[in-house]
Amino acid sequence: MQPFYLYLSVAVLYFIHSGSSQEVHSCFSSEWLKSVKMSMKIAKAGFHRELQYSIQYGKVDHDVKALLVQKLPSGVYMDEYQLANLREDTGLEVLLDSKVDLEAPEYLSTGFTALIFLSSSEISGQHAATVPVHARYHRPSDSGHVRVKVDIESPRLLIRSDQCKIPPPGSSHVVVDASCTLGNVSLCSWLKILDLKETGPVSLEIPVGDATQTVTVCVVTVLVTLLSCSLILRAMWKHSTYNHSKKTT
Repeated sequence: MQPFYLYLSVAVLYFIHSGSSQEVHSCFSSEWLKSVKMSMKIAKAGFHRELQYSIQYGKVDHDVKALLVQKLPSGVYMDEYQLANLREDTGLEVLLDSKVDLEAPEYLSTGFTALIFLSSSEISGQHAATVPVHARYHRPSDSGHVRVKVDIESPRLLIRSDQCKIPPPGSSHVVVDASCTLGNVSLCSWLKILDLKETGPVSLEIPVGDATQTVTVCVVTVLVTLLSCSLILRAMWKHSTYNHSKKTT
């Protein structure tokens, strides 16, 4: 009788394992992962821009949480105080991995990483976020170029759900650990999609000073300063002479 019970136990465990595997894979199936698309574009002009993100995917019957891991170069920065205000006003959730100096120029700054937790819109199968980003001042150019180009690479997209388990690593995805939420820095398992359909990196051009014009600028500055001082001294002399003549009369 023992072989029979052993066979029965193995069969039951097999069906339980098969059922749980189907449940896991039904959460984020390979076909569903292929439907995920991400786009990033930059809006506005000048030193103050906006990074606009959009995530689209196929229909699902459970919640989908999205996290963007955005690496930013030293040529731009995010204002943590502005982000705090936006969180209160719009619900935007962005976590910076380090303290950012808002006043430092590009050549005295380092890059950093921003974790952007995307909120679901009312439209099923879509996440969106708009994050302000600001350009830093750069060194004046010695080659006569009046603009410098700053490239911002595409973020890594991570997804998970509170209603089902993350499937094990496969050919189309890997499993990584990251912060669960903005207010919960404990680590959760997230799914990173490989070969993600995306629009690619973005870039912005920033005006810089022209170092070849240093002599000209200095000469003009000195001349304007001397002229201004002479006009001020002349006005003071005329005013004092007028007051002196008025007193004598």
